Amino acid sequence: MNDVMLESLFFGVLVSCVTYELGGWLRKKTKISLINPLLFSIVAVIAILLACHIDYDTYYDGAKYLSYLLTPATVCLAVPLYEQVELLKKNVVAIVAGILSGALTSVTCVLALAMIFHFSHEQYVTLLPKSITTAIGMGVSEELGGFVTITVAVIIITGIVGNIIAEYVCKLFRITDPIAKGIGIGSASHAIGTAKAMEMGEIEGAMSSLSIAVSGIITVVLAALYAGIY
Repeated sequence: MNDVMLESLFFGVLVSCVTYELGGWLRKKTKISLINPLLFSIVAVIAILLACHIDYDTYYDGAKYLSYLLTPATVCLAVPLYEQVELLKKNVVAIVAGILSGALTSVTCVLALAMIFHFSHEQYVTLLPKSITTAIGMGVSEELGGFVTITVAVIIITGIVGNIIAEYVCKLFRITDPIAKGIGIGSASHAIGTAKAMEMGEIEGAMSSLSIAVSGIITVVLAALYAGIY
């Protein structure tokens, strides 16, 4: 089976895109938040690889081309931010304070959990960049001596969870201001959460896009400082 798949350069891309679109279709039909397209795609791809006895390297030979789109996709998030630039200028202090609070809360929670569960230093620094975009988080984890592959998995899980529960959390705590929603979602669950913020509204999406970049920079500094605490 692997030999057949190797002949198809874009097998990984095809499987990834089809399962993602199927997940999106199921979510629209069922209206169930737990049926997240990305989560569904991950589970479906794993099931297909196991069922067909296809090794990961064979799959990744094609799927790696999707990774090349990560950078331009992230850059495109600047478009909704540009459209709301005047709103950003009027609320710059509150926005920066919100993003800083989000980044600080993220690394502090990891520190608290590390102490409670007696993590090793490597395990601890692996989780520090959990709430920032993958491209930055991988570099932070590697620089601090963490397990990069686990960091990637944790970042994806964080984003998926944020995407699923973001709207419910806003309702639970009665957060109605679109700027506050966007900042909270972006600083907690990076690009995957931002996808949900964009569904909620243009302002939410713009503020969440801003949070991805700024919280990433802040977390790089905070992670370096926190790495020496534990």
